[in-house]
Amino acid sequence: MSILGRIVSSIFGHADAAPAPGTTAAAGTTAAPGTSATPGTSAKAGASTAAAPAAKPGAPAPGASTAAAPAAKPGTTVDVTSILDKLAASNNEKLDWRHSIVDLMKLLNLDSSLATRKTLADELHYSGDKNDSGSMNIWLHKQVMTKLAENGGKVPDELRK
Repeated sequence: MSILGRIVSSIFGHADAAPAPGTTAAAGTTAAPGTSATPGTSAKAGASTAAAPAAKPGAPAPGASTAAAPAAKPGTTVDVTSILDKLAASNNEKLDWRHSIVDLMKLLNLDSSLATRKTLADELHYSGDKNDSGSMNIWLHKQVMTKLAENGGKVPDELRK
């Protein structure tokens, strides 16, 4: 599964387990252990992706960043800020997920290393200098928030701009 797919699945999976008041959780957005929830993941993910089903008609081509991120069912909304705030409140470490892609990934128990962030930048078609990690990180955070919104997440505008 792509890195973006893991981020989306982690957040939407928490919505399945405990939807925020006033929101509708996205059903079917998490994969069973050892399986991939989405088609079109990168070849680096392993041999299991080679047998993944083709994307649904009208979906982005396999390998496109949105194809790697499971979406909420049409008409459902996942309150991303509520889920992440709850996770942050229960975390021993003070993580600023609203501004930091590294802290967001840590909060979701995902690898936040520079190599992983560079891979995420490739997935999202970052055209800047990946050695300028500060600029790349700011761009990544905004793009991830935008992708979450595009896939059925309720994300405030200030986190996407």
